[in-house]
Amino acid sequence: MQPFRWGILAPGHIAEKFAEAITAIPDAAVTAVGSRDRGRAEAFAARYAIPRAYGSYADLVTDPDLDAIYVASPHSHHRDHVLLALAAGKPVLCEKPLGATLAHASAMIDAARRSNLFLMEALWTRFLPALATARGWIDAGRIGTLRRLEADFSFRGGWNPESRLLNPALAGGGLLDVGIYVLSLAQWAFGSLPDPAASSAAIGETGVDEQAAMIFQWPDGAQAVLTCGVRTSGTAHARLAGTEGSIDIPSFFNAQEVILNADGKEERIRTPHLKNGFEYEIREAMACIRGGRLESPVLPWRESLRLTEVSSRLIDHWGVRYPF
Repeated sequence: MQPFRWGILAPGHIAEKFAEAITAIPDAAVTAVGSRDRGRAEAFAARYAIPRAYGSYADLVTDPDLDAIYVASPHSHHRDHVLLALAAGKPVLCEKPLGATLAHASAMIDAARRSNLFLMEALWTRFLPALATARGWIDAGRIGTLRRLEADFSFRGGWNPESRLLNPALAGGGLLDVGIYVLSLAQWAFGSLPDPAASSAAIGETGVDEQAAMIFQWPDGAQAVLTCGVRTSGTAHARLAGTEGSIDIPSFFNAQEVILNADGKEERIRTPHLKNGFEYEIREAMACIRGGRLESPVLPWRESLRLTEVSSRLIDHWGVRYPF
């Protein structure tokens, strides 16, 4: 089989993770990288032995030798860059969150549908083997009926009001950067994501959410208690409590271990990454594109849209405003 040829749009920190993960996939390669700064693209290409570097995104997406584009630009630019790639006839794997707003996400999915091209949100946690193990335990009834999820993803970031974490022009704030992971985990665990029952956010000097707490409740009374933040240290721990036991997932967003407590016994399963964990979402995207799918059954468009809808409602409720 011919190696799958990726193009990277925007060579930032997250793109480095993608380029590293590709080395764990024998039938994949990064063939080109594009940046608005040609020198930056060339430096990235040299660092990761990428054959071609482009000084514009338009040149990248029109490269005829690429099978798909990985969009790694800031949240605020996802829509424009995904639409650019789709218009050039390229399938897209777009870094999370798919859209900074519901209108952005809807526009991307509508364009993918019209173009008959694959599009997937790169929420890498959804594709980790550790979560597949936990899902197996839940579906097998090992913890009884799932009643409660507690999850946090928070870290103490440095103070830089112009950074993507804190700048509203780049859709900064804790919810879209790390809160998307706890929202996605709740959606994954319960199979749906209702409107939040309650929430509270601390809005910082730049006008974005620096930390937040959210409670969700399903019709049967099951609950999720979720926290996130980019200016407060946290645990990145998740716990799923059922009527007959529980599952703990340390560092759930990057999970390499799951712990089952049921029937008075503890069971631990280690699932170390082949590289850094990004390889699983990359393999899923490749399999879908090769199989002629427009969306992934693991993270279909409707779930990405719902995640964006809920996050948009929370941001609006907290009074966060993005200039765009």
